[in-house]
Amino acid sequence: MSFSNLGLSDKVLAAVAATGYTTPTPIQEQAIPHVLARKDVLGIAQTGTGKTAAFVLPMMTMLEKGRARARMPRTLILEPTRELAAQVKEQFDKYGVGQKLNVALLIGGVSFGDQDSKLTRGVDVLIATPGRLLDHTERGGLLLTGVELLVIDEADRMLDMGFIPDIERICKLVPFTRQTLFFTATMPAEIRRITETFLHNPVKIEVSKPASTAVTVTQSQVAVGREPHEKREVLRALLREATDLKNAIIFCNRKREVALLAKSLQKHGFSVGALHGDMEQSARTAALDQFRKGELPILVASDVAARGLDIPAVSHVYNFDVPHHSDDYVHRIGRTGRAGRTGSAISLVCPSDQKSMLAIEKLIGQSIPKVETAIAISEPVEGETAEAPRQSRNRTGNREANAEHPRGSRDGHRKDQPREGGRDRKPRRERGPRSEGGRSEGGERSPQPQPAEAAFAAPVAAAPQPQRPPSIGRAEAPRPRREDNEPADHSHLPAFLLRPVRARA
Repeated sequence: MSFSNLGLSDKVLAAVAATGYTTPTPIQEQAIPHVLARKDVLGIAQTGTGKTAAFVLPMMTMLEKGRARARMPRTLILEPTRELAAQVKEQFDKYGVGQKLNVALLIGGVSFGDQDSKLTRGVDVLIATPGRLLDHTERGGLLLTGVELLVIDEADRMLDMGFIPDIERICKLVPFTRQTLFFTATMPAEIRRITETFLHNPVKIEVSKPASTAVTVTQSQVAVGREPHEKREVLRALLREATDLKNAIIFCNRKREVALLAKSLQKHGFSVGALHGDMEQSARTAALDQFRKGELPILVASDVAARGLDIPAVSHVYNFDVPHHSDDYVHRIGRTGRAGRTGSAISLVCPSDQKSMLAIEKLIGQSIPKVETAIAISEPVEGETAEAPRQSRNRTGNREANAEHPRGSRDGHRKDQPREGGRDRKPRRERGPRSEGGRSEGGERSPQPQPAEAAFAAPVAAAPQPQRPPSIGRAEAPRPRREDNEPADHSHLPAFLLRPVRARA
């Protein structure tokens, strides 16, 4: 079977021949004739099977006739991520060299003004993410009543990202008589419900069983410890030991972990780029372009890069974090071993990941071999440990500071040494914090006698002293001496020592 037998136009066949393709893939061979026959299609296929061209090529043939009107696109393609949307646009640019098709891209990170101007000129093909598309419709700058063909790509990824309610809204905005092409890698219950609701007698095309992995990918798992620095050290050793490594994608579960791992690898001399959802669109595009061109041999990414990105020559995939969902494992390792090439997929498995690995092995229908490594784990260096909670980090820092600089050592004295004047420093719990005038920071008089009164403390030491009410933040006037009512030999004593003591009840 060749492309010339599928019913494509001469212009499209010439564009395909210019790219060097001669034989269609199974999904292309089965889907293209039904698309040209204006039938709804339900395509179940893994990434890397050529399903993008399975709807791009017939769409270009169908759009050769007719003309787009302002703010009313003729066809609509929905993608879950910006990268996938941009990739589909590249396919139209590659195959549409000899055609005058107006293709617009509606994704986040780009100003509304530029996108509005393209919509005003008329669009034959509109490629969009669900959120930005609904933003334009709510602003009144886009009408979907002229859509003749709707493509929903990576539908199961849409489900994972929570876009199904948006998809249902969009399907109600397009005409009921449109043609719908629905592509997914798996068929969970929610996806099946959507297909039964919005597809009309679809032709089901399944070129590979759901959740299958390519036979050209060598899979393995490596046991690692619980600590993040141990995983990073094992990963660095694996990267250095891989003699056939040309480029690699390293997947993490969290965006924060992507940034930490990329920074760690850069510190150890690796040429690394990062790709996750919190990055600016220009930074994401630049990192992806550098990786495709070979300027960055290693790309650390979240699952935003796991679905549908066309990077054909990835030699290795590393799962730094075992994915929580088994389906994500299939899509991650699907980045390597594409188009008949060989590839390697290595997962770093902590003790807590064993349950997830069993679920993955059950899903793909095969066991993943365990590889033993003899990597000696060293102590973490500065900057290699994950940032600890603020409270524990401060406590640790205080302990280290106290061990190196004991309290009181700033002026050359230790806690266990007497200070000048022969008086030892008492523990803080036996004395209040002192300030000038013998008062504590709260305004209460210190229970210790002043130096001038120290000689008179012994004769009345056994007598209980009355409790004075605290003064609230105001200075006391000097207390006047009272009349001497005591024997003459006690007249030299301060007045406050001669007050009568009330017996306690």
